[in-house]
Amino acid sequence: QVQLAESGGGLVQAGGSLKLSCAASGRSLSDYNMAWFRQGSGKEREFVAGIGWRGRPTTYSASIEGRFTISRVTAENLLYLQMNDLKPSDTAVYYCAAYQAYRDLDVRRLEGDYDFWGQGTQVTVSS
Repeated sequence: QVQLAESGGGLVQAGGSLKLSCAASGRSLSDYNMAWFRQGSGKEREFVAGIGWRGRPTTYSASIEGRFTISRVTAENLLYLQMNDLKPSDTAVYYCAAYQAYRDLDVRRLEGDYDFWGQGTQVTVSS
């Protein structure tokens, strides 16, 4: 069984930065593609960024407008999301997720493609 746990959320002013972390336990995620999703109040969960098991490829939602960077340290089962120039519209609960891929030529973007989820970490951006 794979367990994921996010951390690093908090309250920041617009224009600030946060770095989210996701730690995995239960088994090695060396064969798993991973991603960040988010869900704002009253909105559907949306894909933010994804990454293959070797750190490539990476793919991003257009909604983050080039402000975020996803990365991972596979040997330590860690996933990161560096968020810069945050906006109030970025306020949401952020989730990390994973699925076993066996290949990393592409990364899926749909919620239903992912098998394992964390409980989320709240990011709040004030004006």
